[in-house]
Amino acid sequence: MTLSTRYNHHSIEPSWIERWFQQSIFEVRPVEGRPRFSIVIPPPNVTGSLHVGHALDSILQDIFVRWHRMRGEVTLWVPGMDHAGIATQTVIERQLAREGIHRFDLGREKFIERVWSWKEEYANRIRYQLRRLGASCDWSHERFTLDEGFTRAVKTAFLRLYEEDLIYRGEYIINWCPRCETALSDLEVEYKTIQGKLYWLRYPLKEPVKERRYVVVATTRPETMLGDTAVAVHPDDERYRDIVGKTVILPLMDREIPVIADEHVDPEFGSGAVKVTPAHDPNDFLIGRRHGLPVVDVMTPQGTMSEAAGAYAGLDRFEARKRIMADLESRDLIEKIEPHAHAVGHCYRCGTVIEPRVSTQWFVRMKPLAERAIEQYRQRGKPRFIPENWGEVYLNWLEDIRDWCISRQIWWGHPIPAWHCEECQKVIVSDESPVRCDCGSGKLRPDPDVLDTWFSSALWPFGVFGWPDHTPDLVYFYPTNLLVTGFDIIFFWVARMVMMGLHFTGTVPFDEVFIHGLVRDEKGQKMSKTRGNVIDPMDVIEEMGADALRLTMARLAAPGMDVPFSLQQVRGYRNFMNKIWNATRFVLMHFKDGEVAPPVHRDSLDRFDRWILTRLQSVTGEINGLLKEYTVNESSRALYNFFWSDFCDWYIEISKLDLREGDTAAAQRRKAVLVHVLDQSFRLLHPFIPFITEELWQKLPIFHRESEYLSLSRYPTVDETLVFPEAAEEARHVMATIGKIRQVRSILNVPPQAMIAARILVPPAHETAYRDSTAVIASLARLHHIEWSTPKRARGWVYDVSEGVEFELNIGDAIDLQKEKARLERELKQLQAQGERIRVRLENPAFRTRAKPDVVRETELRYREIEENTQRIRRYLEELS
Repeated sequence: MTLSTRYNHHSIEPSWIERWFQQSIFEVRPVEGRPRFSIVIPPPNVTGSLHVGHALDSILQDIFVRWHRMRGEVTLWVPGMDHAGIATQTVIERQLAREGIHRFDLGREKFIERVWSWKEEYANRIRYQLRRLGASCDWSHERFTLDEGFTRAVKTAFLRLYEEDLIYRGEYIINWCPRCETALSDLEVEYKTIQGKLYWLRYPLKEPVKERRYVVVATTRPETMLGDTAVAVHPDDERYRDIVGKTVILPLMDREIPVIADEHVDPEFGSGAVKVTPAHDPNDFLIGRRHGLPVVDVMTPQGTMSEAAGAYAGLDRFEARKRIMADLESRDLIEKIEPHAHAVGHCYRCGTVIEPRVSTQWFVRMKPLAERAIEQYRQRGKPRFIPENWGEVYLNWLEDIRDWCISRQIWWGHPIPAWHCEECQKVIVSDESPVRCDCGSGKLRPDPDVLDTWFSSALWPFGVFGWPDHTPDLVYFYPTNLLVTGFDIIFFWVARMVMMGLHFTGTVPFDEVFIHGLVRDEKGQKMSKTRGNVIDPMDVIEEMGADALRLTMARLAAPGMDVPFSLQQVRGYRNFMNKIWNATRFVLMHFKDGEVAPPVHRDSLDRFDRWILTRLQSVTGEINGLLKEYTVNESSRALYNFFWSDFCDWYIEISKLDLREGDTAAAQRRKAVLVHVLDQSFRLLHPFIPFITEELWQKLPIFHRESEYLSLSRYPTVDETLVFPEAAEEARHVMATIGKIRQVRSILNVPPQAMIAARILVPPAHETAYRDSTAVIASLARLHHIEWSTPKRARGWVYDVSEGVEFELNIGDAIDLQKEKARLERELKQLQAQGERIRVRLENPAFRTRAKPDVVRETELRYREIEENTQRIRRYLEELS
C-alpha cells in the first residue's frame, strides 16, 4: 500500500468537510433509552467574520462533542447566530456613512431590509468558517435569534414576565450612548481610568452666613452644573451644618437651589459639598427622589446641550465644558482645578463616553430571578464552573444585582410587544397588534424600542429546542450538559441564561460551564487592530491547516487561563501532522495491496510489543480521565508525547529490525501491533485533529470497522487484556539504558553515524531482558559490539550508569580526545560561572522574600540541573584523562 509522500491539508480537509456534511453524519434525533450529550453554541454575532477567539471557543466545543459522540452518546451540538442588535446596526450605519447616507434617510423598513441582506451574507460566511474549523454541528438544528420560532419565544417570555410584574416601564437614570443613541445596560458600559480634572467651583449663597459668601463644590463634570437642582452635604459635617436649608445661586443660570443634607454624600471627597444633578448622575437621581428635587435635563440624546442649558444650547457637551469654565473664570467663581484620575464609562461597542441621563425605559426586576439562581448554586452547586473559582465571581454578581434596562433605541432587534394609546396614554402589552384601547381609541402607536440583544440570548439554551412548545427535542436534549464560553460574558449571558432557564423551565439550562481565557498574542497582549497583532484563523488554516490550529489551541487552553498564541506554535504542530503522516506511510509501505493486518495475538508478543500496548492502555485511561475533567491542554500533551516519543521514536524504530527481514512471523507480529496502535491512536486523537485522523484511518488495513467513519467509531477505553506490567517494565529499563547511551554520545559529540563498542554490566534481575534485546540495543544505540562484562575504565572509554546498569563506551576512535577535552573544560567553566551566579541569588534573603514562589522554585531547579551537569562533565573529563 502507498500513501503520498507529502501531507497536503489543502486537499484533505475540504474533502472531509464535504463528505461529513453531504452525508449528514452529525444530525441526530432523540433516541429513548440512550445516553445523550447536548451543547449549544455561544451564537457568534452576524457582524462579520469569526476571529481567533471564536476559533478557540469552537475548537474546544468540538473536542468535547466528538469525544462524547465517539463514546456512543446521542450527541447534539446546536449551531446558530445572534442578531447582535447594537453591534450589527453600528456596522450598517458605518457602511451607510461611507455612502453619505444616514439610517433616517432610508427609513426603518428599508434600513432593516439592508441589515437582513448583510445577515444573509455573513451568516453564510460564519457557517463556512465553522465547518472549516471542523465543527461537527448538526446544521439541521441551526437557529437565529431573530428567526420566526425564536421571535415567538422572546414574545412569550416578555409577556409572562410583564404579567408577573417582573417587567415594568419607568423613568430612571440610565446609561446613554450619544453615538448609538440608545440606552445601555450596566454591563454594556466599559469603565476606563482617565487622567481628568477636579474642578472646585464657587456657588454664591443667596444670603451670606457669618463671613461665608460661597459654598465650594467639587465636580469632574462642570457642563452638567446647568442642570443642578441642589447642593448636598453630609448631615454630620460640622463645616456646613449652619447653611443646610439655605439657598445658593446657581452660577451662569441665576437660579436659586437649596442646600440639603443627605447621608449619601462623602464628606472626604473634594470640599465635602457636592452639586446635585438628578438628570445626569445615578447617585444624584436617587438623592433627588429622596428630597423631591426637580429634574432638569440639559442635554439632547445626541450629546449636545439642550434648550434647558440656556446660552449654551446647541454646543457639544465637551465644548460646553470649555465655555462654562471660561465664563466661571471671568466671574471669579473657580476656586481651583486639580489633576484627578477617575473611571469614565464608555460604550462597549463604539467607545463613546457614556452620558447618564433620565429616560423612560423598560426594566426587568432582577432580584426575584437572582434569588432562585443563588439558591441553586449554594444548595446544589448548579451550574458547576470549571475552574470553580468563577462560581464565586458569578455568585457575587448575582447577590449585588440591579434591575436590567432591556429597551434599546435602535431599529434592528426584537420589537417590544407594546402599544401606546395616543388618547389616554395607556400602554398595552400583547403578543398581537391590538385594534383598540380600552378607552375606545384606535389611535395606537407601537413602542419604537427593541429589546436588548442579551434578552433574547438569555433564552438561547431552551429557545433553540422550540420552547415555549413542549417539543420532543426540548424534552430529550434540555437541559444541556455543558456550556463553553469566555469569562468576559459570565454576567452578560451565563447568569441571565441561568435565571431565565430556572424561571421558565424550572431547571438550570446546563450542568457545567467550562470557562476559557482570552486569546492573546505571544507577548500576552490583547489582540487589536490598533496594535496590529490580530490573527485571522482562516489565514492560519489556509497556510497550515485546521488540524494544526486545533491542536495548538487545545495545547494552550488551560481552563480559565488566557491563551498566548503565535504562528510559530502552529508551525510546530504542523510538524506533528507531518510526523503522523510519515509514520502511517512507513507502516503502510509494508502492506501489499488488499492485505489486511493480522489480529494481535496476546501470547506471541515480545516485551517491546507488550510495552507499547501497555503504554497505549495507560494513555487511553489518562486521556479519558483528563477529558472528563475538561483538562484539554494536558490530554493533548499526553497524546502528542505518546505518539511522537513512545510510538514513533521508540516502537517504530524497534520494529524496523524485524520489518526489514521481510515476510517473517516476527514482521507479521510487528505489523499487527503497528496497525492496532495506529487505529487506537487515531481514535484517541480524532477529537483534537479530526481531518488527518479520518483520512489516515480510512487507509489503515483494518480487518473490521464498526462504522464507515472514524467520527462515528468508538472511542478507546482501557483493555486490561493488553496490559503487561512486568514485560513493559523490562522494556522500559532497556530503553532507559539506550537513552542514557545516546545522551552520553550527544554530550561527547560522537557522530550519530559512528558505530562504537560497549561493555555493559547488568544486574542479574534484568540480565535476560538485556541479552534478549541485544539487537535492539546495538541498533538504537549505534553499537557494533557489546561485551556483557564489567567496565574496565580503559583509556579512550567513558563510563556511566543508568538505573543500576553500568556501561562503558569506546569513543576514542570516534572523536578527537584532546579537542573534546578542551571543549568540555570550556563548558565546565561556563557552567561553574552560571552556577555561582544562581547560588549567590538563592543565598540572598531579599530574593527569596520578594520573588514569586514559582520563580524561586524554577531557580532552585535550574541550580540543581547545573550542578548535575557540572558533576557529569567533571567525571567525563576524568574518564578521558
